[in-house]
Amino acid sequence: MGDRIPAGGTTRCDMPFAVETRDLTRIFAGKKRIRRKRHASEGEDGSGPVTALDHVAMEIHDGELFGLLGPNGAGKTTLIKILATLLLPTSGEAYVAGHDVAKDPFPIRQQINMVCGGETSGYGLLTTRENIWMFSQFYGVPSKVSKARIDELMHVFGLWDKRDTKVRMLSTGQRQKMNMIRGFVTDPSILFLDEPTLGLDVNAARVIRDYVMNWVRKRTGKTVLLTTHYMMEADEMCDRIAIIDRGKILACDTPANLKRMIRHDTTFRLEVDTLHDVTSFGSIRGVKNFSHREDIATNRAHLTFILEDESPVAEILSRITTQASKVHSLQKSEPTLEDVFISMVGRGLE
Repeated sequence: MGDRIPAGGTTRCDMPFAVETRDLTRIFAGKKRIRRKRHASEGEDGSGPVTALDHVAMEIHDGELFGLLGPNGAGKTTLIKILATLLLPTSGEAYVAGHDVAKDPFPIRQQINMVCGGETSGYGLLTTRENIWMFSQFYGVPSKVSKARIDELMHVFGLWDKRDTKVRMLSTGQRQKMNMIRGFVTDPSILFLDEPTLGLDVNAARVIRDYVMNWVRKRTGKTVLLTTHYMMEADEMCDRIAIIDRGKILACDTPANLKRMIRHDTTFRLEVDTLHDVTSFGSIRGVKNFSHREDIATNRAHLTFILEDESPVAEILSRITTQASKVHSLQKSEPTLEDVFISMVGRGLE
């Protein structure tokens, strides 16, 4: 972190973390409605305050690839925006590179970068190379240095043949590769990646994953905070993972240790014909949690059950067959990261 304190700045020189939050809370006021039900509580109809982050305490070590898993609306993007100094917290503290995000944002902005999946950044009239170069100048990267980095990164991400193509002519995957290059061209110390492989094909996603992992592990002092909807991606990439839901951190550990938390539980996966009712599964004794996903293309449902033991299996099968649904496959498996998530959150990411 260093012991340099900018004039008038606020820093924590003794903090051994790239990122640290303490009781971090963010509450959105919500929209006001003229007519409201007399007995409706605040927030029920979306008109009252909404707590996006609820006393979040988190530490990310320097040089760590840290993952954040949570369903939509869990608070992931809100947290990243606060850490990137784009949003102020309602209460609590957040430090990035030793600096307070609320009191001393400017030194933070010089050391970070942020890339969001699906974003449509860039000027359509400029070429791919011109857009990235322009962004690097906002960060004060010397032009000669930035041009060398851009050429190198374009080769790495397979975008070299599109270097002189207008941005408006790029496909979604090519545009996201450009965004990733934009994130790395400033050579940040801390990089925030919010769903970076969202909507990408398998090969493009693999290129991004490999580069991010190598960037962190082969270079000193590089830290990444990654949010993702893909369990396998988080399992493969991250040193540690925090599971967040409704603004609260439910667990934080290495992928292996998270899986050990439910190793004494039993995981069953079933593929069955589409079901009319899945709510009754939660009332079966011994079912700790389960998730349900419909596959419209095959007219089948995929069920994952986290059980205390194998005794509820017979009752689960009975309730499936009473709905005239056929069981196509049943498999007992070792705990996965998705099983941990379902056990804690009560539903899958999809």
